[in-house]
Amino acid sequence: MSTVAEIEAAIVKLPAAEQRELARWLEERLLQEESPEMLAALDEGIRSLEEKGVREYSRGELENRVRQWSGVSR
Repeated sequence: MSTVAEIEAAIVKLPAAEQRELARWLEERLLQEESPEMLAALDEGIRSLEEKGVREYSRGELENRVRQWSGVSR
């Protein structure tokens, strides 16, 4: 099997239990690829949340912030 499409076609033919086993294997494999930098950034985000608490935003505020981040204006 050399293409993603071929692999996907083979996976859908597997029994559900084997698909779940494959999913667990993939998840474990992908989690192993977490870099120290990514883990440090996650830790920093958690620390910030614990120190500063949660800020709630209205839908309008979120839309404005997304526009600012993306550089899109109305």
